[in-house]
Amino acid sequence: MRTVLVTGPGGAGRTTVAAATALAAARRGTRVTLLTADRVPGELSGVTVRRIDAAAHFRTELLAFQDRAGAALDLLGAARLDAEELTELPGAEQLALLSALREAAAEGPDLLVVDLPPTDRALAALALPEQLRRYLRRLLPPERQAARSLRPVLAQLAGVPMPAQWLYETAARWDLELAAVQAVVADPGTTVRLVVEPGPAAADALRTARLGIALHGLALDAVVANRLLPAETPDPWLAGLVAQQRKHLDELTGEFTAVHEVAHLGRDPRGDDDLERLDGGWRGPNETCAEAARWTVEDRIAEDGVLVWHLVLPGAVKDGLALVRRGDELLLTVGPFRRIVPLPSALRRCTVTGAGLTDGVLDVRFAPDPELWPRGR
Repeated sequence: MRTVLVTGPGGAGRTTVAAATALAAARRGTRVTLLTADRVPGELSGVTVRRIDAAAHFRTELLAFQDRAGAALDLLGAARLDAEELTELPGAEQLALLSALREAAAEGPDLLVVDLPPTDRALAALALPEQLRRYLRRLLPPERQAARSLRPVLAQLAGVPMPAQWLYETAARWDLELAAVQAVVADPGTTVRLVVEPGPAAADALRTARLGIALHGLALDAVVANRLLPAETPDPWLAGLVAQQRKHLDELTGEFTAVHEVAHLGRDPRGDDDLERLDGGWRGPNETCAEAARWTVEDRIAEDGVLVWHLVLPGAVKDGLALVRRGDELLLTVGPFRRIVPLPSALRRCTVTGAGLTDGVLDVRFAPDPELWPRGR
C-alpha cells in the first residue's frame, strides 16, 4: 500500500490537490481511498472517500471510556456525562485523524491519500503516536501488568492502592492502536506531498516544512506549485502578477528536487472534469521520487575511535539547534520542532563526544564506553 500525505500552508489548495491525486490514480485503475475532513470539489468516481468527523469521534471515545471506567467512577460518586452535552476539546481533531488513518489503512487500498491540516498541525498530529506511546510506557510500564497477582501484597507494602486492571488494559489497547498508526506513518511507502501557491512567503514556509518532515523521519514526495497563472497575457496588471509568481516558482524549482506545476482554472474546481484538468501531467502517486532523510551510523572506530550518527536535517541552522543525551534517547530541537529520538542499539553503549552541523547534516560523534563495549573492539 502507498500512502500520500498531502499538506502545506493554509489556503494553498491542499484538499483540491488531494482529490485530484486520488482521482488521477483511480482513473489508472488503482484502488484509492481519500481521507479528508473537508468537502471535496467533485464526485470522485472510483474513489472511496472517508470523512473525518472530529466531534463524533470525540463523543464516541469519551462515552466508551466512561463505560469501561464505570466501576471506578461510581466508586468516586462521579456524575456520568451524556452524549448531548459533549463538545470536542482541543486535540480532538488530531486524535480523530489518527483513528481514521488507522481504520482506512486497515482496509488495504492500493493507494491511501490523506488530506492533512496545514503543515504545523499536520506534523504535530503525525508525531503524536510516537510521543503518546513513549508517555504510556513511562507512566504504565507493560511489565508491571505481569505482576498483577502481587498487587494486594505490593499495595500493603507501599501503603497506596495499585492501578486497577482496567487502566492497564486501556493503556494496552491505546498502545496497539497508536502502534498501528505509527507503522503507517513510518512505512517506506508513505510520503508527503507539499502544496503551495508560489508567492513571497512560499519558499520560507516550505523550508520549514521540509525540516520538520526530515526531523520526523518522513519522505518528501514532491512540491505542488498550485494555481499558476497563464505564462502569457496581454493584460499589464495580470502580467505583473505572473512575473512575480514565476520568480518565486523559479526559486522553488532551484531548491526542491521535484516541483510539479498545476494551472489555475480561473475559478474554483466544480467537478471531476475540473479535477482531471488539474492533474497537469505531474508525477503520479505510484511513481514516487521521494526525498528521504536517511539517518545512518558510520563506524570510524578503526580510524579515530568513534561512531558518527549522520542526521539529515535539510535547512537546519545552528541557531535554534539543541541536542541533549538522556539515557537511551536524544532530545533534539531544530527550529520550531522537537523530537525525542531513540538511539540505535550500538550507540546506547557509547558516550557523546561532540556534534557539528554542515550543509544540513548534523553529525553526532559517539565514543564507545569501555565498561559497556565488547572486549576486543
